[in-house]
Amino acid sequence: MTPDDVLTGLEAPLSLRRRVSSVAAGLAGLTGSSLIALLWATEPVLPARTHVAFGVLVAIGLAWAGFAGWAVTRRTPLFARDRVVAAWLGVAAWLLFTAGGLAIALGRHRLSPWLIVVIAVLGVAAAGNLHAARRARARLLRRALLLGR
Repeated sequence: MTPDDVLTGLEAPLSLRRRVSSVAAGLAGLTGSSLIALLWATEPVLPARTHVAFGVLVAIGLAWAGFAGWAVTRRTPLFARDRVVAAWLGVAAWLLFTAGGLAIALGRHRLSPWLIVVIAVLGVAAAGNLHAARRARARLLRRALLLGR
C-alpha cells in the first residue's frame, strides 16, 4: 500500500456503513422525539417535571437527528470528527439524565441505590466512548500529518 493509497482512504467521506448507521441514529432520534412530542401534545394535564422531561427527550432526539444530517451530508473527510461529536452528544444526554434523575429523586427525598448504579454505568460508558473517539481522531490526524497532509 502506497502513501497515496492511505491518504485516499483517509480523505474519503463516510463509508456506506457509517452513513447507514448515521441515518439509523437520525431516524431513531427523529422517531423518538416525534412520538414523545405527540404524547406530550395529546396529554392536556401533566405535572411540571413531566413537561420538562418530555422537552429534554424531544431535544435529545432532535439533536441526534441533526447530528445525523450533518454527518451524512459532509462531502469532506471527517477524520473521525463524527465519532467525537456523537460521543459529546452522549455525554450531554448523560448529564441531562443525571441532573433530572437526581433532581426528581432528591425532590422526593429518596435516593435509590439503583439510580446511582445506572448513573455510574451510563457515565462510564459515555466517558469511555468519548475517550475512544478522541483517540481515534488523534490517531487519524497524526497519520495524515505523517503522510504530508
